Amino acid sequence: MFKIGAMLGEIVPSLFKKPATDLYPFERNPAPERLRGRLVWDADKCVGCNMCMKDCPTDAIKIYTLDKKAKRFVMRYYTDRCIFCSQCVQNCRFDALQMSNTDWELAMLDREAYVDYYGTPEDIQIVLEQHSQEDTDQ
Repeated sequence: MFKIGAMLGEIVPSLFKKPATDLYPFERNPAPERLRGRLVWDADKCVGCNMCMKDCPTDAIKIYTLDKKAKRFVMRYYTDRCIFCSQCVQNCRFDALQMSNTDWELAMLDREAYVDYYGTPEDIQIVLEQHSQEDTDQ
């Protein structure tokens, strides 16, 4: 059996202590500087070498080349596939990829929200139209 006195000796002091946890999301601590969050792509620096796509162990990156001479690329990034290993960032010789340390809260209710397209809105629309045509052809 247990003794009520021993139990009360533990309960009463804990009633007057401050909680040990943070009141997240109402109180936020700054993220560490080297935190690996969402992938950020700089289209101006990208040359379309596809090294990021080839080195991604989870196929989270797909680069669509619309016009290599004019540097028109669209990058499709699957956040839900990414394991945040930063291998794509290390292998990019042109510093076109970075891991954000501010955009790391990635919980969503819909799986389609995990697919990001980077590029100009016109180029993204061209890629999306090509995908819709491929889906109807199959």
